[in-house]
Amino acid sequence: MTQLKNPEDAPIDFIALPKIELHAHLSGSISRQTLHEIWLLQQPHTTLPDPLLVMPPGKHDFDLTAFFPLFSSYTYHLINSPSSLSYATSSVLRDFAADGVVYLELRTTPRAIPSADMTKSDYVRCVLETIVQFEREDKRMRTKLILSVDRRNSLPEAQETVALAVEFMLKGVVGLDLCGDPAVGGIERLAPAFAEARRAAPGLGLTLHFAEAECSGSGEELEMLLGWGPQRIGHVIHVSEGMRERIVKRGGMGLELCLSCNVHAGMVCGGFEGHHFGEWWKVDNVAVILCTDDVGVFGSPLSNEYALVAEHFGLERADICALARRGIDTIFGGEEEKVRLREILWSG
Repeated sequence: MTQLKNPEDAPIDFIALPKIELHAHLSGSISRQTLHEIWLLQQPHTTLPDPLLVMPPGKHDFDLTAFFPLFSSYTYHLINSPSSLSYATSSVLRDFAADGVVYLELRTTPRAIPSADMTKSDYVRCVLETIVQFEREDKRMRTKLILSVDRRNSLPEAQETVALAVEFMLKGVVGLDLCGDPAVGGIERLAPAFAEARRAAPGLGLTLHFAEAECSGSGEELEMLLGWGPQRIGHVIHVSEGMRERIVKRGGMGLELCLSCNVHAGMVCGGFEGHHFGEWWKVDNVAVILCTDDVGVFGSPLSNEYALVAEHFGLERADICALARRGIDTIFGGEEEKVRLREILWSG
């Protein structure tokens, strides 16, 4: 689905529409075709079956509790060296650029790969070098990196990620993220790491997975997370009316909403028409940004996310263009990049 016909306007080409992607996990954005290509390169040294046989393209009507660990297992075992990490990252960048994305903030949890003598610092450096190489060839899309702290991390592990973000801040890292299994509680233990980030690097952006599941939507947890000072929050599903008012009163908060992920994973009740995008997109004082989350898993590129909201919420051309522009002020990439994006997104 790439076009919407409006009786009063010309058809909208959602792929050609310049777009901003702010909530995309690197490993979850790797296509099954790319996993297959890496699998071929590793023959005969891997015992894994062909990912295209185990995870057929186009299959998205899956039980997420079984499929997501399977997908994650393939990314973990196949992305096992600097060359495979660079190959996967390049493929993800090409896919987003081909879908009309002009600014991408890609997020990843730094990973050490001892079998390849690769430290977490090496991992971050490899991703950043791949981005630089891609931008030499593709001048239209700019990419920045967000480093993710997993809810399962210990405080020392979280502090290590913060230290890496500070180390690479002038080389393409623009923010920190809190992600991971929302059922993992006790995240107050991680608060000192995020406080240290504010002290050591006040220019570093902060985005948090927020009320992603009912178990992570308690008033106490959400109040604590808001106290960490995020500029953006992701998913924003299980929020009370009082918390909704708090978010609006903050002014300018970016809301990273991921329709296909939420619907196909059963994170929201009903289909697309019942998604909370409908409750937020017209609200003043917040900036709704459509995002993909894990396009490799859910198979819905950003162009399709725009087509979905147009179809299910009746957005017309002016609404779509306004939505695409709305996230500019929430990016972590700096004022110069905001100027560039305003020129691109207002040129059509």
